[in-house]
Amino acid sequence: MLTVRARPGHPSQGLLQAGKTVFACALGWGGISAGKREGDGATPLASMRILSGYFRGDQFTSGRKTRLAMTPIGPDLGWCEVPDDRNYNRPVKIPYGASHERMRRDDRLYDACLVLDWNVAPRRRGRGSAIFFHLARPGFTPTQGCVAVTAQTMARLLPLLSDRTVVRVVR
Repeated sequence: MLTVRARPGHPSQGLLQAGKTVFACALGWGGISAGKREGDGATPLASMRILSGYFRGDQFTSGRKTRLAMTPIGPDLGWCEVPDDRNYNRPVKIPYGASHERMRRDDRLYDACLVLDWNVAPRRRGRGSAIFFHLARPGFTPTQGCVAVTAQTMARLLPLLSDRTVVRVVR
């Protein structure tokens, strides 16, 4: 169990507790919300299981040091973010006709990217897509709704994580 809460006085930054250890993390620019909607920038107030992950083998070699199913990120991997598309909140092959996120990013945020089970089964239109546990920008600037940690924290946590791990976002 990983427990995430907002840092007091900073709704888009958080504290992630793994056992007795606490790490800094970034949250969505919309803070934590029980009513998550597509595009609101909020991190869902929820318990979300880690399903699997993606990693850049050329940038984040620790991506193989885990019990999670991890897939290398190729240049044609995307994630659909259009609520009316049949592949909403699913990986897609780029080029793709509907709006999507590119998983192989220049800013390296997804060099290690774990998929949380938010709005996966069942998928509901407009409830939010691509809620990931990924790498943070310097200074823990806000995400679009994901939970993000430093590369060092991710490398430390990955060997401890499995598809039974739950990320619990609380207030």
